[in-house]
Amino acid sequence: MTRVFRIKGRIRRFERRHPRLTFAVRSFMIFSAAFGGAYGFIAGSRSENSGYDPHAFAIGASFLFALACVALATLSMRLRWMRRKIRKIALHNEALADRNWELKEAEERARSLFESQGDLIVLRDASGCITFVNDAYCELAELPRSALIGSRFTLTVLVQGETALEANGTRIHDQKIATALGPRWIAWREGLVRSDAGSPAEMQCVGRDVTDRTETERALGEARDHADAANRAKSRFLAMASHEIRTPLNGIIGMSGLLLDTPLTPEQMTYARAVKTSGDALLALIEELLDYSKIEAGKIDLEHRPFALAALIEDITELLAPRAQARKLEIAAYVDERLPVEVVGDAARLRQVLLNLAGNAIKFTSTGGVALIVEPGIWPGEISFLVRDTGIGIAPEAQSRIFREFEQADERIARSYGGTGLGLSISERIVKRMSGRITLESQPGAGSTFEVSVPLGASSGDGAAQKSFAAPDLTGQSIMLVTPQSIEAELIARRLQRWGGQTCVVADIAVAQALLPERAWHAVLLDRAIGAADLALLGEAARAHATQRIVMFTPATRHELQTSSPSIFTGYLVKPLRAASLAARLTTAPEISAPSLAGDAPTEPSDEIETPATAPLRGLSILVAEDNEINALLMRSLLTRLGHHAVIATNGEEALESWLSARSADTPYDLVLMDIQMPQLDGIETTKRIRQREAGQPGRRTPILALTANTLVEDRYACFEAGMDGFLIKPLDREKLADALKGLAASRHLAA
Repeated sequence: MTRVFRIKGRIRRFERRHPRLTFAVRSFMIFSAAFGGAYGFIAGSRSENSGYDPHAFAIGASFLFALACVALATLSMRLRWMRRKIRKIALHNEALADRNWELKEAEERARSLFESQGDLIVLRDASGCITFVNDAYCELAELPRSALIGSRFTLTVLVQGETALEANGTRIHDQKIATALGPRWIAWREGLVRSDAGSPAEMQCVGRDVTDRTETERALGEARDHADAANRAKSRFLAMASHEIRTPLNGIIGMSGLLLDTPLTPEQMTYARAVKTSGDALLALIEELLDYSKIEAGKIDLEHRPFALAALIEDITELLAPRAQARKLEIAAYVDERLPVEVVGDAARLRQVLLNLAGNAIKFTSTGGVALIVEPGIWPGEISFLVRDTGIGIAPEAQSRIFREFEQADERIARSYGGTGLGLSISERIVKRMSGRITLESQPGAGSTFEVSVPLGASSGDGAAQKSFAAPDLTGQSIMLVTPQSIEAELIARRLQRWGGQTCVVADIAVAQALLPERAWHAVLLDRAIGAADLALLGEAARAHATQRIVMFTPATRHELQTSSPSIFTGYLVKPLRAASLAARLTTAPEISAPSLAGDAPTEPSDEIETPATAPLRGLSILVAEDNEINALLMRSLLTRLGHHAVIATNGEEALESWLSARSADTPYDLVLMDIQMPQLDGIETTKRIRQREAGQPGRRTPILALTANTLVEDRYACFEAGMDGFLIKPLDREKLADALKGLAASRHLAA
């Protein structure tokens, strides 16, 4: 069959190539057949033996004529069908011609687009020879298209960038090309394309000039590097400025503190206190500026450690209580008992935010007080901290800008109260860093409420399962609270109601005296603020009606309590009240004798803040490496007052020699207080050399504490990496120094 089709195909190709010869052959064959048939028919009919019958002849002739007519009709129909097919083919040919013209026009358009394209386009075959280039490539190569096609020309590459491969096989890379106009960066995209189904694939390379983009990225990178360098320089400048300011400030605050401990005239005492107050204010300003620079540089790190929530809040109120009570303001705290005892978070940063808000509340409040309330937030695991005050309030138009840096409500407030306007900005950024939010509600003249909502999860440690105190069951017990002030009274009443008590808050003495006989009172809480005479009168009246008679007072008014009969009261509480102290007083057995409240021999309250510890039984031998004479004198005076023996070294080399001498004499130092920045040999290098000498040697490792005015995190890491055991920040806090030495002395005595 294949051979037959092959022969037919050859015949048809011959007919298409020689149409006239084919027509002549066909005409001759038709004529020969017709003539032969007619001649044979006539000759046969006229033969003698043919049996000619005119009728049969007529019938045969008619039959042949009919066949001829049928053949002609069939041929006519076939010709008509062929004409229709030819017309269709002609129309189709016209459509194909139009489509072919459109394709040709599209090809010309594409070629023109390729050639006029701003991007570089070049096609290469498998051997690397160029098969097509556009005008942009010719212009960049400075060669005509005729010289490029068929050649293996390549552009001069100065720098080859990294190559990336996409999922579809396209290769992407950048090249720095040498051109007549100077070096240019070209971003290439290379991939295989097939122009004809019967031809092999070619490598199509499309390049785009990205010199401007590259230069912009480089400029942005340089700008970013400059900005980072400027931030680092600013941070280092602030750290250096802080160090240089803290060093003399340590002497100012420390020496003024020592001066206040000496006998002074009232005028001298006033001046010394003014110096110390100014030093403390300058120190607070430095701390704010450093915190702001850390937050701007993104160097603020948060800790995630468990801490006692109620203890943190009560410590804040006790820390701010002297400032509030000096302004005749109340300050009180309330922690909702539905909250976990221990939570996980950054206690130091949270303390900083709350101290800032509560300190501002005291600063801008002249009457009333400040309340710090802790409640569950609106979201699970969220805790809400509310700081309410009865101060001057904030106008609505100023509330939107007080969280900006160096902004305050208005210029009048800035002139009247001072401040840098950084505290709220720092607090807001810290809260946002803790994934929380800070909001404000305020009306001028009606006070303000700052709400800090922070997610703090409950601690899973053992401390979280134990409460700091057992809440008393006061169900059915009546408690009267007599106080002319409302801030703390509201929170105390709220807590007592949580414990089941029926609380009655009274501000008038006459009303309190009238209510006493109405029922049996479990306890009557009397505020010292009502006055000494009314306090004694109401206490005497309550003896017959109340089991517990508790007086509340501030540390400043404690020594003013004078009673003719100490048995009037059964207990006392120091304001601001701690929940544990209130619970302990309310559950004290009534038969226990009341402590004396006389001014000459008062009994220390259980919840009062303790004074710094006294000197240990045997003083420590301490080496102090300090190059500043004033700070060295201050350290010697402080350590001597705490009962320790101090040896001063003015630089690192002297400190190292003194440490070696003491160790060789078998009288090693108990502690080394090491200044970081010293001439000749700094504290970091001195510590490293001490640790190298101790390595592999028998004996106790000498504790080393850094004395540093640098507060950056990297400076602290450097101290620990050098082998130090801790650090003390200048200006030196006398209580922190005493606590550190007390712990060291206790451990030494235990070891001995």
